[in-house]
Amino acid sequence: MPIAGIYGPADFGNPAHGHLAAPARSIGPADRARALPAPSLEWTSEVERATAHLYDRVRNVISPVEWPFMAPYVKAINELKETRGAVILAHNYQTPEIFHCVADIGGDSLQLAIEATKVKADIIVQCGVHFMAETSKILNPHKTVLIPDSRAGCSLASSITGADVRLLRERFPGVPVVAYVNTSADVKAEVDICCTSSNAVEVVESLNAPTVIFVPDQYLAKYVASKTGVKIIAWKGACEVHERFTGDELRAYREADPSVQIIAHPECPPDVLAEADFTGSTAHMINWVRSKHPRRVVMITECSMADNVQAELPDVEMVRPCNLCPHMKRITLPRILDSLIYLREEVTVDPLIAEKARRSVERMINLKH
Repeated sequence: MPIAGIYGPADFGNPAHGHLAAPARSIGPADRARALPAPSLEWTSEVERATAHLYDRVRNVISPVEWPFMAPYVKAINELKETRGAVILAHNYQTPEIFHCVADIGGDSLQLAIEATKVKADIIVQCGVHFMAETSKILNPHKTVLIPDSRAGCSLASSITGADVRLLRERFPGVPVVAYVNTSADVKAEVDICCTSSNAVEVVESLNAPTVIFVPDQYLAKYVASKTGVKIIAWKGACEVHERFTGDELRAYREADPSVQIIAHPECPPDVLAEADFTGSTAHMINWVRSKHPRRVVMITECSMADNVQAELPDVEMVRPCNLCPHMKRITLPRILDSLIYLREEVTVDPLIAEKARRSVERMINLKH
């Protein structure tokens, strides 16, 4: 079914929203008071031995020249995790040295949200963007949630506010609202249920409503509309990584090698999805490559995910027309180490907002899969 309409701030007389991520905070006296001693970051034979098994996981995507600069951080982070009683959650878009070498749990937004409800550790270090850390805090209000760089925002999350959702409800009274998990806590607090790209179709169909408001990703909304008989009212948001791909770009790859397999994320525009052999979330894309084991594959998503899959499946050739997410790339080994040394960049959510947001997130998690 085609989209019923796409709305944005201008449709309600408001200017476009700016970036909502918090500014970076310098290390202050309170940080230093609870800091642990800074570890040595020299490349030594001891570091080489201690990290050899981890380098084996990534040696086909990280060169022997690069590893001596990364390994001391990897060793220090893994030791400090034990000291702090911390767990690291990493999104599929994190770089291989983070995803494969220091993360305890990796996955897409749905997997990380589900795993966040099971975490026993007192401290969660979220290697992802700010809305992911907020989601972990919403689900774990009594735990300490850290994000290595609070400036790690998201073009989707910054495209809409809770006030926008209230205006949509006023314009379309009685219509249920679904929020993509790529939204801030105040948006999650205003909607009926959240979704991820893994379960967006299932979530929309679970509402048993003829019309649904879907925010903020206009392209995911179009994908959901194409897969359901539901009338979708969408928001004018887009992922700055995925909206840059074009159908012409994919056709060029197909013409160069007709046997190549193309898989795309549903945050891409429709002309891109029309050229893909498979469309799915990051988790679904990874599982597709694992099960199909193609000779050559083009992954139409963020660059680091192709690197992470390549590390796991070195015999599958990854063709990389990928786009980098500048926000995900703010998360680095040095910043993760700083998080654990100083316990800085703690994520907080207003308790009243968190309580309302928790309902929409838990409703998504509790949906039968």
